Amino acid sequence: MITADTVFLVVDDADTMRKVNSSQLERLGARHILTAANGAEALAVLRARKVNVILSDWSMPVMDGLTLLREVRGNPRLAALPFIMVTAESSRAQITEAIAAGVSSILIKPYTANDLSQRIIRAMRHRPRAPVVAVAEEPAHESEPPAERKPTLLVVDDVPDNLALIAGLFQDDYRVLAARDGHGALAICTSDAPPDLILLDVMMPNMDGFELAQHLRSHPSASQIPVIFITAMSDPAAQLRGLELGAVDFVSKPVDPKSLHLRVVNLLRLVEQRNALQQEYDTMLELERLREEASSLSRHDLKAPLCNILGLARGLLEGGNLLPRQQQMLHSLESDCQSLLGMVDLANDLHKIETGRFVLRPAAVDLLAMVRRLCDSARLTYQAKGLTIEVVTQDASESTPLQASGDELLCFSLLNNLLKNACEAAPDKSRVRVTLAHTDCIELLMENHPAVPPAFRPRFFEKYASDGKAGGTGLGTYSAKLLAEAQHGSLELEVDDAENLTRLRLRLPV
Repeated sequence: MITADTVFLVVDDADTMRKVNSSQLERLGARHILTAANGAEALAVLRARKVNVILSDWSMPVMDGLTLLREVRGNPRLAALPFIMVTAESSRAQITEAIAAGVSSILIKPYTANDLSQRIIRAMRHRPRAPVVAVAEEPAHESEPPAERKPTLLVVDDVPDNLALIAGLFQDDYRVLAARDGHGALAICTSDAPPDLILLDVMMPNMDGFELAQHLRSHPSASQIPVIFITAMSDPAAQLRGLELGAVDFVSKPVDPKSLHLRVVNLLRLVEQRNALQQEYDTMLELERLREEASSLSRHDLKAPLCNILGLARGLLEGGNLLPRQQQMLHSLESDCQSLLGMVDLANDLHKIETGRFVLRPAAVDLLAMVRRLCDSARLTYQAKGLTIEVVTQDASESTPLQASGDELLCFSLLNNLLKNACEAAPDKSRVRVTLAHTDCIELLMENHPAVPPAFRPRFFEKYASDGKAGGTGLGTYSAKLLAEAQHGSLELEVDDAENLTRLRLRLPV
């Protein structure tokens, strides 16, 4: 999947890591690699150059990786760009946040060139919210999650008996590699599949353990491999030099097998935990993709019956010979079907709003006409409750029409949620009043009895919060507030305990 024409953008504030990532990409066949020191620089590159894949660190000054991801997903031209997030320290909540923002793949440091290759293949196959295009030349198994592997241990010693002894201690639990000199060990450590831990003898001909450790620390793909020195040297200065070169432990010769085994097990347990964490994040990402695909299929399946109902309503209207009341009901059915079709499409916008990727393209929306139409429909829907639903205008004239700046579909869903919430909460034979006013903004006040209970008021706009409604989803007021703020407006709860009234105050820009 990586071709000579694939353009990569590597984003990291550390010059060393930019070089490491670029080096690994070159070894995978990449020929066009651009770099940036933070998200702001990356956006400047994306404006000027065509890029096929972004590989970005999470923690950066000026603009971090998560903000960059949201900017990319919010740009229609870049929205489907594969985006791989690289992180050393992230909580499950942060990973969930990145997945919600539309990350293509997540890579935990430290990682190998092989790990990077697998994430690139998956990221390029699973472009967010765009059709997945099958690539014939890539084997199908490469896009599957990697199978669990045993940690790899490299034993380096110029004495064959020592190699056999140490390798024998671990061969049942780990994948064990052996090298008899520093040059052979360096070749293994700088390959596409470096070991997870090195057991390194200090005294070796040609290249001793210290010299090998120095080479490893200066090599991009081998610098993070932990090293345990095995030595007969007891000189404190030698141990200090080893620590300066990044040694995580020292083991004295002659080797105590039990002590060495415990030290290696403890260190490799951290490696296994890192591998398990990477697998967990991969699974979380895959589950989110499955959820999105299921949501997309559901929206598709909902549209067909709604279109059929809409067609039947229009056919009956065109057939004539209807009573005025029948015509009114069919027109209401036609309008509601059109609204439902719009709301099916709205589901995708809601997800973008929640993840900060929604881009508002404001237009003039006639709120008064929309409110009147919704109230006409609500009177039919809730006629069994005997509600009085009235619309009142204030401070409006021909020169100051009640037009808001927003998105018509978002406004419709927002107002529909508010009216539905008020009508469902209102007691039978009570009044629901909608007041619209034109001041420095367009203001709408929705009033109904009874007052929201005091204990529920702090949670009124929370997602999934519901009070006293059988089967209530708790999404109506949550999504209404979300839609108001997405249009640069506000929605507030006001309660009048003396009058036993609930008021929702909506403000939208003129």
